[in-house]
Amino acid sequence: MGELVMAALAPHPPIIVPEVGGDEAAPAAATTDAMRRLSRVLRDAGAESIVIISPHSTLYSDAIVVRTGVRHEGDLAEFGAGERMSFAGDDELAEAVAEEAARLGAPAHLSAQSGRRRLDHGIMVPMYFIRQELPEVRLVPVSMGLGPADQLYAFGMGVAAAAERVARRVAVVASGDLSHRLKPGAPAGYSPRGREFDEALVDALRRADVEAVAALDVALAEEAGECGLRSVLMMLGALDGRRAEVEVLSYEGPFGVGYAVVLFRPGPAGSGGGKLERLRAAREAEVAGRRAGESAFVQLARQAVEAFVQRGEVIVPPSPVPDEMKGRAGVFCSIHRGRALRGCIGTIEPVRANIAAEIIANAISAAAHDTRFDPVEANELDELTYSVDVLSPPEPISGPEQLDPKRYGVIVTSRGRRGLLLPDLEGVDSVEEQLSIARRKAGIGAGERVELERFEVIRYE
Repeated sequence: MGELVMAALAPHPPIIVPEVGGDEAAPAAATTDAMRRLSRVLRDAGAESIVIISPHSTLYSDAIVVRTGVRHEGDLAEFGAGERMSFAGDDELAEAVAEEAARLGAPAHLSAQSGRRRLDHGIMVPMYFIRQELPEVRLVPVSMGLGPADQLYAFGMGVAAAAERVARRVAVVASGDLSHRLKPGAPAGYSPRGREFDEALVDALRRADVEAVAALDVALAEEAGECGLRSVLMMLGALDGRRAEVEVLSYEGPFGVGYAVVLFRPGPAGSGGGKLERLRAAREAEVAGRRAGESAFVQLARQAVEAFVQRGEVIVPPSPVPDEMKGRAGVFCSIHRGRALRGCIGTIEPVRANIAAEIIANAISAAAHDTRFDPVEANELDELTYSVDVLSPPEPISGPEQLDPKRYGVIVTSRGRRGLLLPDLEGVDSVEEQLSIARRKAGIGAGERVELERFEVIRYE
């Protein structure tokens, strides 16, 4: 009889693999011991196949990729350990996972494991320990999804349904580290909020509180520099409808990165309540609240993007045009997914009849024609946030001393190449940084002479 036999969160620091870290791994001894214990628990549970979710596989904005293949191979050569590991695949389970997850509303897709695509360290590190106790276990590698919490959770539900469907004893492992900013000198720098994030997540996991995990502040997660939250949500979905006995085997952050090993022993199906509809309702409420607070400028940008993405339609400006949009000005429209930029395009000077028309055209361009990103897909629309910057006319300046990156945007020009950077951008705190980025955007070298202009903006959110 097939069933979900275990679920777990496992970290993936290569240093804990003896062939990589050696004696340098000693500060992470608690993590290493916990991984060995986790592996023994999986063995004793009789896991036949493991579905492992990695944040370091190739990620797609609109898909959770489930890998198929007779065998899955990889190594840690880039970290100094060259031994190749090989695992049998489980295509029957992989196909069932993709089908069941899609049925539940998760955008899951199959992809064959090619000879060029090796397993990443997010998979290799946990499997290094697991294979010592389960050398014949079969593997289904999964790329972490980037969608909203309810979609990620629905994927995990699909894993549990697939285990029953193919009569396989399945464990699901979420590979993920916690904050990468726990102390000065950490890989991603230091933030006091790193510890705050780790404590909140581990506490929620200890209580198996799915809704608390899903409700963790996006800004907090970004500031913490985590890489495991979405994997965790996918894993928790496999436990839907089951009570789970939770054991935090270890938590530590010896190198400035949080490592948690957490074990979930699932009860029988039906022993706990389902959470999917609550997560969907929470997302709908969040989206509705965000839209209720939109300025007229942002609302117009969003409506333009949604009409274009969903129907291929270019909307016309409102009639009559609102007074605040009747003038002409350069406009930049920025789109974010979470705190990650998803598109930004604008005009330095006006090229259309009014600000409303400028917003519509530039919002569509930011969504569909920013060459740094794939075009926005329909399934992303509820997750996107927008800002609209209306520019003052640029004015020439004599030198960098007349700039202030919080107040003024900058335009650099050299031999027909022109680069612009908006003011008050996160992470741009000095004139030197502002000019360096603007030069790079225009392809202007650091030693080339440039003409400088500055401008102010009114930002609408």
